[in-house]
Amino acid sequence: MAEGLEITRCEGPSALSLREVTRRAGVTPAAAYRHFRDRAALMGALGQEIQERMATRMRERGRMRERIGEPGAASGTGAETPVELVARAEAALRRLRGVGLGYIEFAIEEPGWFELAFFGEAGGTDQVRLEEVPPFAELLAALEECVTSGALPAYRRPGAEFSCWSAVHGCAELMVHGPLRGSEPQVVRQVAERVVDDITTGIR
Repeated sequence: MAEGLEITRCEGPSALSLREVTRRAGVTPAAAYRHFRDRAALMGALGQEIQERMATRMRERGRMRERIGEPGAASGTGAETPVELVARAEAALRRLRGVGLGYIEFAIEEPGWFELAFFGEAGGTDQVRLEEVPPFAELLAALEECVTSGALPAYRRPGAEFSCWSAVHGCAELMVHGPLRGSEPQVVRQVAERVVDDITTGIR
């Protein structure tokens, strides 16, 4: 797994083969078949690991926000004041924003992993429930917090995950494989922030 991650990170998924992985790991090719039936199985396992790492990045990026106290902490009544309600809603939106930026940033920083995780043999999500795809699950959690905090009206919630995912994934694709590839970091940051901010405004 470690060698497979390194190969795809540096050389892309096309460079991955069971023979090359076992050579770098210092074992015989036959040893790999004790763990993976074929290259596709190895790619699937690597894709899952990469998606977990992406979700971790999204989660960490989403937590880069001001912390607020427990509901009702400031008033001492157990009920949230209007100021606290607004603060909680704003915190939820900052989390959603961070989750989106974390997705794009991971794709840009790890293009080989991004390609392996979402395209080709390892990228198919039709064999699992979408809710089980780690980055998608992280997005769902952020959206649910937006609803419970009052930042996102409940009637606007259905389908919002697909609008958000389409926007950040498309932005990432433009930067990894498309015409924005190789753009200056400042341009990349501005575009990513604009896309995330626009989609957040749109779903509300």
